[in-house]
Amino acid sequence: MKLQHKLLTVAAACLLTGAAFAQDTIKIGVIGPFTGGSSSMGVSMRDGVTLAANQINAAGGVLGKKIELVLRDDEAKNERGVEIAQEFINNTKVVAAVGYINTGVALASQRFFQEAKIPVINNVATGTLVTHQFDKEPDNFVFRNAAPDVIQAPMIVEEAVTRRGFKKVAILADSTAYGDLGRKDLTAALEAKGVAPVASEKFNIKDTDMTAQLLKAKEAGAEVILTYAIGPELASIANSMAKIGWKKPMIGSWTLSMANFIDTAGKNGNGATMPQTFIQDPNTPTRKAFIDDYLKEFKPKKGRIDSPVSAAQGYDSIYLLAAAIKQAGGTDGVKIKEALENLSTPVNGVVTVYNKPFTKTDHEAITANIPLMGEVKEGRVTYASEADAKANPVRVKNP
Repeated sequence: MKLQHKLLTVAAACLLTGAAFAQDTIKIGVIGPFTGGSSSMGVSMRDGVTLAANQINAAGGVLGKKIELVLRDDEAKNERGVEIAQEFINNTKVVAAVGYINTGVALASQRFFQEAKIPVINNVATGTLVTHQFDKEPDNFVFRNAAPDVIQAPMIVEEAVTRRGFKKVAILADSTAYGDLGRKDLTAALEAKGVAPVASEKFNIKDTDMTAQLLKAKEAGAEVILTYAIGPELASIANSMAKIGWKKPMIGSWTLSMANFIDTAGKNGNGATMPQTFIQDPNTPTRKAFIDDYLKEFKPKKGRIDSPVSAAQGYDSIYLLAAAIKQAGGTDGVKIKEALENLSTPVNGVVTVYNKPFTKTDHEAITANIPLMGEVKEGRVTYASEADAKANPVRVKNP
């Protein structure tokens, strides 16, 4: 009996120690594709998040506790995203989550966080519906600090139709939720300009030959190709254009800045133009420090962040979340959500200075005045025009 009593005592002590350890850290789930075609975005986001958490922990953490990141690879698969969300909620017991690269994965799985009243900051997924999925609910636990497609699509159309004067426009978009929703936003933005696409073609993830789609666009007299897809397939478009000897400008969503588009397309990718919330340019002290720290810590090839937008927005999402937890005075999900909706202290981020970035009815931190147009030039993304290069680097959210 004495031995049994001792064993029970030891077991109880272990349980108490485990509980105490759990209370000593603030667990934040990080969801993204760290392998596969979307990985240049996912890994860059993960590294930006990790850099921010390390900096916060080195400065004493939040409310005296260290941030503990729980990293999971969703493989850009909806079903995997659902599994991770359930794991985070039921087993890991995260207090919040950041990430989501792919719109489809976000729409499939963030509902579990909504039901559990756990805040999610989408730091890369841009589908317009992402933050509006639960508009009919009394409280919305989904936030975003990336430029939604409802902002990007009009920028793409403005560049193509107004700035460059193209009237015959073709749309090439992938068949995922991201591509389908982006196509709808592009079509609406074109309609607002009195323009209808002369061709609108789909393709699947992992397709490598876009000849059929491009020939239809060519036969329709397209002067420009507007895109909504991710790096590998975007490179297939650029390379297929070269293959058929038909070079037309590519103007598309921010994903034209992905390393696996730039590297796979090579010279065929030069001139591709896209909206960007962040270009790897140390034009403010905050950006210089971020770039220097990122390059020192992760040592990316060519001294180029694979997906600068993903890294910067990932970094900022952790600082936003840390500010909300501090203001909430704890890790209750409802209180963190309410703090995000009324942040009392500005957060000096890489993308922008977040001064009251969210309200109860507006969970978008980025407004249309913040992104600029970027352009691929010899293996890097730079500013698309002199006006973009000279624009005020600290563009804050419109009131």
